[in-house]
Amino acid sequence: MSDDEVRDELPVDLDAAGYVGAYQFPDNSRRRVPGIIYLTLAIVILAVSYVADDAVVVNDGWRWASFALAVIGVISLTSGWRMVVDERGALVAAQQSVGFPVGHASAQQVWHGVRSRPTWRVLCYSVEEPPLQRGLVLIDAVDGRVLERLVEENPEDL
Repeated sequence: MSDDEVRDELPVDLDAAGYVGAYQFPDNSRRRVPGIIYLTLAIVILAVSYVADDAVVVNDGWRWASFALAVIGVISLTSGWRMVVDERGALVAAQQSVGFPVGHASAQQVWHGVRSRPTWRVLCYSVEEPPLQRGLVLIDAVDGRVLERLVEENPEDL
């Protein structure tokens, strides 16, 4: 197979090309599935390392691999936050937070902190043409809190 024949494809639920309607962001709680798989595999590997301790291929590396998989599994489980606030809710919360009527706005999903808590980063402009103000608001996607807010005059020459 040549390089021209190899094609990477996005999973169907992440491919927005040709999609009509409101795009639904995938929920971060999907991270729990691989976390459970990693933990299950860690238990199996640890059990094999104790049951077949006298086998030639079983050594301390099996226990270290089991430990590493368990750590990765716990990280995956604890970073699998269920998102309560979608992008529309984030846009509404940002509009309430900035204190001016919002014209154009966009929301981007980002992650915050060590445990990758999902957060919406919302950039919004005032309703005037050209906009006189702009704001950047970070909204927690788990509980809807406004984490940070920056509002300033729009210095862009439009």
